[in-house]
Amino acid sequence: MTTVDFISDLFCRIDEAMKSLPKHSQAALWPSEVVTLGVLHALKGVGNRAFYRWLERDYRPLFPRVPERTRLFRLFRTHRAWTTSFLAVPTLLGVIDTYGLELIHPIREGRSPHQVGRKGLSNHRWIVGGKLCLLVNRFGLVVAWECGTANVHDTTFQPLVRQVADQMLVLSDTAFHAADGDPPNLKLCRRGEWNDRILIETVLSMLTVICHFKKVMHRVWAYFQARLAFTMAAFNVLVQWHGLLAEVDGFVPLSIAEFSL
Repeated sequence: MTTVDFISDLFCRIDEAMKSLPKHSQAALWPSEVVTLGVLHALKGVGNRAFYRWLERDYRPLFPRVPERTRLFRLFRTHRAWTTSFLAVPTLLGVIDTYGLELIHPIREGRSPHQVGRKGLSNHRWIVGGKLCLLVNRFGLVVAWECGTANVHDTTFQPLVRQVADQMLVLSDTAFHAADGDPPNLKLCRRGEWNDRILIETVLSMLTVICHFKKVMHRVWAYFQARLAFTMAAFNVLVQWHGLLAEVDGFVPLSIAEFSL
């Protein structure tokens, strides 16, 4: 499948999911075009300028009415709520975990009065950036997500667990334990217990390798949130591209490597 074929097929899938959303009379792009471009940016995994150069140079005929670069990324920021259409439904069992994203090198901390990231630990090393919390269902699809600065404690994201209190038993590591009490549907697992939790590590590994997700370069928090939203939508769309096909033992393999740009 060529890249042109892939982008065309991706647009058709997104347009089918968003066909009930009308186009504003003054808008240059349809909502499905905006989401497709946001998903491509998330999948490409590069900065705003590099992505726009790539789009303009190679694929402008596919999006002839694409606006100027800054206007395009303002569209991503403004309409990131459209990505909620691509979040998955809860299942009986789920997993939650956090993931640190570096915004600037730690040596540059404090140099700008407009710095949005904060210093925190991620994978046993210091970063200055944000923290993404992912809630996935038993198939590895993203059900909900939230973000904060890298210095916030994992218990900050307990509301994600409470949202699915009547639908899902959520497995987590002990970092999600709060002194003032935990949600009734949160199952704290010590190291070596409930190896089903490795599913979310697989999801995060794919995002790291394919979407170059560990380090991003946003300097405004709203644009950082938009990047996360479109990345979650991209993952859910691509991992179900050929359907969730179970093997003989019931295991459902996940892969988005073939869509790397």
